[in-house]
Amino acid sequence: MRTDLFDFDLPPERIALRPAVPRDAARLLVVRPGANHELEDRIVRDLPNLLRPGDALVVNDTKVIPARLRGRRIGRGDMEPAIEATLHRRIDGARWRAFVKPAKRLAPGDVVRFGEEGRVCFLGQLDATVEDKGEGGEVTLAFAFHGPVLDQAVDERGAMPLPPYIAARRAPDDQDRTDYQTMFAQAEGSIAAPTAGLHFTDALLERLRQSGISVHTVTLHVGAGTFLPVKAADTTEHRMHAEAGGVSAQTADALNAVRRAGGRIVAVGSTSLRLIETASGDDGTIRPFAGETALFVTPGYRFRAVDVMMTNFHLPRSTLFMLVTAIAGLDVMKRAYAHAIENGYRFYSYGDACLLERAQ
Repeated sequence: MRTDLFDFDLPPERIALRPAVPRDAARLLVVRPGANHELEDRIVRDLPNLLRPGDALVVNDTKVIPARLRGRRIGRGDMEPAIEATLHRRIDGARWRAFVKPAKRLAPGDVVRFGEEGRVCFLGQLDATVEDKGEGGEVTLAFAFHGPVLDQAVDERGAMPLPPYIAARRAPDDQDRTDYQTMFAQAEGSIAAPTAGLHFTDALLERLRQSGISVHTVTLHVGAGTFLPVKAADTTEHRMHAEAGGVSAQTADALNAVRRAGGRIVAVGSTSLRLIETASGDDGTIRPFAGETALFVTPGYRFRAVDVMMTNFHLPRSTLFMLVTAIAGLDVMKRAYAHAIENGYRFYSYGDACLLERAQ
């Protein structure tokens, strides 16, 4: 399909710079299939009344690391240019793939020193050597520290990697370390939050369970590709960045039991949906999975396991907007987004959400 079919205009004032407080007070646009394509304005805490007893929510338990580091190049003459690096993929205990800027200031063999002296005295300086340099500002950084010590050094010096549409308007702060993390976060490894999960609270989870709705976790570490626009003129020419994750045998068995009993699989966010669909066979059976997925969902995709999706409002021409149109239909989602813009919904990572029932 033509990429420009997924374009729309969004007024800048609709981009949320902070989340709703409390989290489950965010607005929720319900989009149902059918001849009238009914839209209903609700709030997230209404979710137990919008789902059915026996349904199963699938949430992503990945944890965002403070992956944005600021430093300077050292050891090459008197000039020490400023360098910003965003870690996005761990290779081993000491090496990361990272996007750096300005990339033209670095060459293989250069050393970058990040931050100031560590708050823990034995950490000293956090230095990294540029092992190689790829396209688009991507490099491999080999750090002087390894394993948990490196993790602690990054945590001390790093900032939360807010999406570009927020970072361009304000700097990340200490509040983002809480705000940009879901209540399910356990497995460190993401450079972006699975933002649909940001709307949940302990009180909402308790009401869901009391309503007979179960909650299950999967893990998909969100990479830098989540923010990359689709530059190809046709969607068939776009290639997704692979992301690592897993579905445990316990979760797979529980979700299969839900489906056998007539319950629906409700994916909380695009990451949960893509992982569950990757782990599902043609017959809809969900299997344990550990590995990478580069699943790219566009209109015409045949869903195997997921019936309902809860997700935030996404960027125009993005793979995420393409995914939601595959769930509910392109015309329906364009109408839903127009309704959201007209009625003051807040967009993107810290914004409001929508609940999409899959069109058959």
